[in-house]
Amino acid sequence: MQYAPFAGLKDRQVAAQRGRLAAFLARQAGRWIRILGMEMRIVRSRHRWMWIAAIWLGFGLIDATQTVLSMRAEGMHHAWGRLFFTCVAAWLPWALATTSVVWLGRKFPPVKVRPLLTWLVHVAACLTIGLIFAAWNAGLLVLLNPYAEKLPLMPFTNLLWGKFFGGVLASAIFYACIQAVSYVLDSRERLAYQETETARLNEQLSKAQLDALRRQIEPHFLFNTLNAVAGLIREGRNDAAVNMIAGLSDFLRRVLDGSPVQQVPLGEEMEFAQKYLDIQKVRFAERMQLSVDVPRELYQAQVPSLILQPMVENAVKHGIAKRAQGGTIRIAASRSDGRLTLSVSNDGPSLPVEAERLRPGIGITNIRTRLQSLYGESFELKMRNQDAGGVEVSVSLPFVVAQPRGEG
Repeated sequence: MQYAPFAGLKDRQVAAQRGRLAAFLARQAGRWIRILGMEMRIVRSRHRWMWIAAIWLGFGLIDATQTVLSMRAEGMHHAWGRLFFTCVAAWLPWALATTSVVWLGRKFPPVKVRPLLTWLVHVAACLTIGLIFAAWNAGLLVLLNPYAEKLPLMPFTNLLWGKFFGGVLASAIFYACIQAVSYVLDSRERLAYQETETARLNEQLSKAQLDALRRQIEPHFLFNTLNAVAGLIREGRNDAAVNMIAGLSDFLRRVLDGSPVQQVPLGEEMEFAQKYLDIQKVRFAERMQLSVDVPRELYQAQVPSLILQPMVENAVKHGIAKRAQGGTIRIAASRSDGRLTLSVSNDGPSLPVEAERLRPGIGITNIRTRLQSLYGESFELKMRNQDAGGVEVSVSLPFVVAQPRGEG
């Protein structure tokens, strides 16, 4: 006993060391995440610059080739190497200015009638780039003399203003083209992001609906089940009571399971519905009869998780519980024309004539909402009176075979 305090101290020291190690690993993980994010941004920026350089280089090569070949065909005599280089290098200012033009387009979108400042910014930017382009071209002509003209050449200032005023329209066209291409690419990126975000939100909605459905257990079902267990114990039917408690435990474990799986094989869904019916069978005894017509070859078909239980619960609540003599619950499944049809029916009271105009119950509404989020318009949900009496709820879905667990 005298060593217990030291043992506790040692445990606390180990726990503290583990806490410091966990904090260190968390800091390192955050650091690596930030570094990875920076590297991704650098990679995207590098790719963007590579595309810009490739486009303007291609444009320059086409311009230089056309200029040299056309002048040679006309019998002109120039310094062809220097002329080809001058024509290619002349587009360098536009290549360097492309990212700035794109940034201005995002900062001041010229696609709508906006304040005058927006258009003044774009006009000023276009004229500035045009002036730099003219100065660069004039400098190349003065330094390289690609046309092999006799010295002295035209003064730099004259070349500058001549290039600038002669290229104002071309500068406006290039500037507008860059803005247009940037707007189209940004629109596609925004559209792709919106589609991804919509898909993510739909998935979250489906998960939220499934989570709400798991927790939407009618309290009377639990109370009646526990009362039935108490009755079995009073009657001395302990084995039956234990089996009912075990069935209720399995049922609640499945209902409260936090698994995000939206679709499961029909066979698995049938097993869960059977657990619910086993509990109800103990409660209603001979008042409830069950008929199942689900072919084994359909057990691998994918169906929404927890789709049958609310349909069965609705049939029990309205077709069995309200009748002293009870009735029969029928579960059926069939495949036709690439579609799977599930139906749950009872032989209890029929729906009133005005039921079609009334708002459906929470269970049917939740089923419809979940099906719409999973299948869009590719499903059909019906609730109708049967000719022989009773009500049938049916769901028609695309037939898809579930992959075995563990396969991707």
